Amino acid sequence: MLTRKQLELLEFIHNRMQRDGVPPSFDEMKEALDLRSKSGIHRLITALEERGFIRRLAHRARAIEIIKLPDALEKKGMSLRVIDGDAPPPAPRNAAPVEAVHALELPVMGRIAAGVPIEAISEISHTVAVPGSMLSGKGKHYALEVNGDSMIEAGINDGDVVVIREQSTAENGEIVVALVEGYEATLKRFRRRGEMIALEAANPAYEDRVLRADQVQVQGRLVGLIRSY
Repeated sequence: MLTRKQLELLEFIHNRMQRDGVPPSFDEMKEALDLRSKSGIHRLITALEERGFIRRLAHRARAIEIIKLPDALEKKGMSLRVIDGDAPPPAPRNAAPVEAVHALELPVMGRIAAGVPIEAISEISHTVAVPGSMLSGKGKHYALEVNGDSMIEAGINDGDVVVIREQSTAENGEIVVALVEGYEATLKRFRRRGEMIALEAANPAYEDRVLRADQVQVQGRLVGLIRSY
């Protein structure tokens, strides 16, 4: 049995991972559950881990994997979507065998800076196999290898491969590939601040970049993440 707050937190983490491909930060969890401090989130996370619903990944900031969902959430039509690690996810009830899961080859368009922006990427370096269920919608997708640690508190580490859905618009809070002033590409959280655009890091060691709207071009939105161990 889970308490109401434990269930709310598990559902929030699950929904954010389905939407963004990465877990929310502890600050976002605190705001979503209307708690006064992050210590309450730590207690809820520990309780969910002790009950076998989540697993914290060692030596990775804010990295959380959902192992199972309680019946209360499964009855709402929710299902697991594993985005971390190379092993295939546990087969849900009545699922097809793992061998039948459809995989697609995506082009890896080089490296994307999760730190100081690097020159824009346009050449395919190789391809990577991605589960079809990871892809969001019918739009074009591509992959990028992460270079840097500015998004580590969003669960995105140096060397990870991120799956991007190509699009030119973004909602506040979404993690995007942004082209800055036409030649620098970076992976950051998108936020509108009045007439300006903030590209927010998820690491206190890095400052957010606040730019005019005409200086920022959204190239795509993060929909998944692949990590090799």
